[in-house]
Amino acid sequence: MAKNLKIAFLGGVGEIGKNMTAIEYNNNIIVVDAGLSFPDMDEMPGIDYVIPDFSYLVQNKNKIKGIVLTHGHEDHIGALPYVLKEIHVPVYGSNFSIALVQHKLREHRLKEVQTNIVDDNKRVFDIGCFKVEFVRVTHSIAGAYAIAITTPKGVIFFTGDYKIDYTPVDGRPIDLARIAQIGKEGVLLMLQDSTNVERQGYSMSERSVGQKLDDLFYQNMHKRIIVATFSTNIHRVQQIINCCIKYNRRIAFSGRSMINIADIAHKLKEMNYPRDSIVDLSKINSIPYDKICIISTGTQGEPESALTRMSKDENKKVTISDTDCVIFSSSPIPGNEKMIYNVINNLCKKGADVIYKDLSEVHVSGHACIEELKTMISLVKPRYFIPVHGEYRHLKQHIDLAVTLDINKENTLIPEIGDIVEVSKQGLKKVEKLSGGRIMLDGSFVESSDMILRDRKNLSEDGFVIVILNVGASGQLESEPNFETRGLTISKNVEEQIKNRVKQSFATGEFRDMTVNEIRAYVRKSIARDLDKKLKKHPIILPIIFEH
Repeated sequence: MAKNLKIAFLGGVGEIGKNMTAIEYNNNIIVVDAGLSFPDMDEMPGIDYVIPDFSYLVQNKNKIKGIVLTHGHEDHIGALPYVLKEIHVPVYGSNFSIALVQHKLREHRLKEVQTNIVDDNKRVFDIGCFKVEFVRVTHSIAGAYAIAITTPKGVIFFTGDYKIDYTPVDGRPIDLARIAQIGKEGVLLMLQDSTNVERQGYSMSERSVGQKLDDLFYQNMHKRIIVATFSTNIHRVQQIINCCIKYNRRIAFSGRSMINIADIAHKLKEMNYPRDSIVDLSKINSIPYDKICIISTGTQGEPESALTRMSKDENKKVTISDTDCVIFSSSPIPGNEKMIYNVINNLCKKGADVIYKDLSEVHVSGHACIEELKTMISLVKPRYFIPVHGEYRHLKQHIDLAVTLDINKENTLIPEIGDIVEVSKQGLKKVEKLSGGRIMLDGSFVESSDMILRDRKNLSEDGFVIVILNVGASGQLESEPNFETRGLTISKNVEEQIKNRVKQSFATGEFRDMTVNEIRAYVRKSIARDLDKKLKKHPIILPIIFEH
């Protein structure tokens, strides 16, 4: 019986975030990345994180041989603690990625997880029936890799998130020579990052940001400087630190993730700074404001982030004024623009000078633009091509791009979450569709998530109504129905009409032979019908019946 090579897309396609892909051959499964995404608060009120539905992996956990990580961003490792609670398998990744994972595992009180560190001396691992090679790439985080997986049917090449930076801050450029050699040896299938497929040209080097930051430090030498950036972008943080040292400023880290990751990176020697240059945020008022720089989280306007709290005077250690220059060394993640500009507006109201990407080149992308995507396709020369890590429009444009580079259109495919794709000499074929797609977290697993989400949206938009009914032994009301509402205004006139309808139903004996649950359902439907007709509102309705 022929054995099939299959790929299960559990996340990271048709969306940006929660990347997770499973490669399966015979009784062997290897998982590439296990990420999360952040919710759209308008669509997912009360949700903290969204992770892939990995029930397929739980059902097949005896087949899983390992989880390999392209890099340590949250959209690639954030779901790992939840997965590893259910599936006990080894994890492979760079020194920095594994350090971030271990920090997460300690927070989740997970022990005895086997981790394997990838470095220049150990880049190839035998995992089940697969040979996995990690190939160095450049991205907006240290320790990023593309992954070449040799299967019994051929090589599958994951680019991971990457850009082609010839002058990276850490001096470790992308290994184009090895990528070209892998392409020369033959690649069955390539899965490529699609994030910047709409951007022409090349991405700029990370070093260009360092020069712009240097200029801003010089121009604002008489102000306190606050720089917000992603905590995992340690090369950016290193360049900020370099400016601080050059201009004789002490450094204060603000935000839990910034403090933790800076400490991890320093211990791993991925980031270098004199320990005595660091000062606790609580001590900054003892230092002249023009001799301090605060490096902070909060680039996306997250409600509880350090910078957002500063902008709303909710940070007891930092008060924003006209002596401050605040630099957003980042770009907005799509969907976060409103939150970010709220923070910028609040900072401006307090007198601070605020510099962000629209005003100055204080950020460069970590993802490949069109010319870099073309370079990778030309080097790898895959037989089959699947774009990943993008919304549907990105994936479609990416296929159009690949076709211009002599990839046969028939050898491409746009996957959706839950698709299982078979790879064979006959081509790419969707063979199964998994149910689910996502798990929403509000501190713990949320069961029946779609129903809970619908109720939360109803509550946020239409409020709720509690109606209390005291019912006697004869099945008649013993007192007036009592209404309580939240998030909804009902006029006295409408309330009286609804009460009268309820009282009339009891008076005519409609409920005499009904159970309490049947009465509750009837009252709920009756009130819902009246509120829809009179107010065009659909609140949550909770009838409470006391029997005497």
